[in-house]
Amino acid sequence: MAEEQPGAWFGFGFCGFGQALGSGRGRRRQVHSPEPLGAGVDIGRVSASWSYTALVTRGGHVQLSGSASGAAGGCRDAWASEGLLVVLRAGPGPGSRALLQAWAPGSALHGEPLWAQDVVSEAEGEDGADCGAQAGTLPLLPGARTYVSPQPPFCRALAPELRARRLELGAEHALLLGGAGQVFSWGGGRHGQLGHGTLEAELEPRMLEALQGLPMAEVAAGGWHSVCVSETGDIYVWGWNESGQLALPTRSLAEDRRTATGEGLKEDGAEVRSAAEGEEGAPAPFIAIQPFPALLDLPRGADAVQASCGSRHTAVVTRTGELYTWGWGKYGQLGHKDAASLDRPWRVEYFVDKQLQVKAVTCGPWNTYVFAVEKGKH
Repeated sequence: MAEEQPGAWFGFGFCGFGQALGSGRGRRRQVHSPEPLGAGVDIGRVSASWSYTALVTRGGHVQLSGSASGAAGGCRDAWASEGLLVVLRAGPGPGSRALLQAWAPGSALHGEPLWAQDVVSEAEGEDGADCGAQAGTLPLLPGARTYVSPQPPFCRALAPELRARRLELGAEHALLLGGAGQVFSWGGGRHGQLGHGTLEAELEPRMLEALQGLPMAEVAAGGWHSVCVSETGDIYVWGWNESGQLALPTRSLAEDRRTATGEGLKEDGAEVRSAAEGEEGAPAPFIAIQPFPALLDLPRGADAVQASCGSRHTAVVTRTGELYTWGWGKYGQLGHKDAASLDRPWRVEYFVDKQLQVKAVTCGPWNTYVFAVEKGKH
């Protein structure tokens, strides 16, 4: 795990509320290229909402920045959303249960939480120790029987037979990685983000039949799109593609490129067929919604090991420690030194140039955080 290795976190993208992102020099709304995060702070985990960010240090402290501020000690994990800040605190002594607290983000972690409850540890669950749950990775709680939701009811039970290893929440949907590498989804489906081939909602977790027999190692939920990574390093994408977040051809970006280059008109105003058009001038196969999983290849035949999704952008870490990003880039959240959006994977050259190996990535809605180590020191 990245938390166990010496290295540094980097941030880029939206920081209009003053949230921790890069060096923090000046009052900027956006950072277009990766910058070191939290100088002198030993960060173990980052959780970012739209207007604020929670940093969890290896020493067990939570630090907030942005529209919410404050700090607290004795913490194992934190999960940030606009309406709710959830903190998992260590128990007061060996063998004691952890304490889950939910705070209003503007409370600065002072006073009384909105609610609090003890949570069972992995070892206490009947078969929680065998389910492979990633302890301390909210919104999935230790024991993998319950998860936290930003909407009431705030604590929701999971069927034990799901044997959850990981759970991710999008704007309207949830993804769960099961014990045998199956992927389940539920919630809103109007953008195809559930992956069942329809735009219908699902009230209960439903396994993705299209991925049956393909064990997955990672899942990631964006605002209205989904990504998973197989145990062999393949990437599957589905859902909304309005900004190219699935790395599939999108009309809006094709039109932007034509406008920027002046492509499409002769001197006399006659239209010239775009390279994006098909034979006989037929419209290109732009994809706005992909309602079932599609296999995505990275450049150079790279294998993926981890993925994370923002509201409308996607980031993937490869087995060789490179970072690829694509989708909506208005605030620099793709890390390519500009605000361009992309409908194809593009390597973030910063980490290559600095001889850094990327180990983990986590996306906020409009920004991106990356953990990297020096090559040869991992």
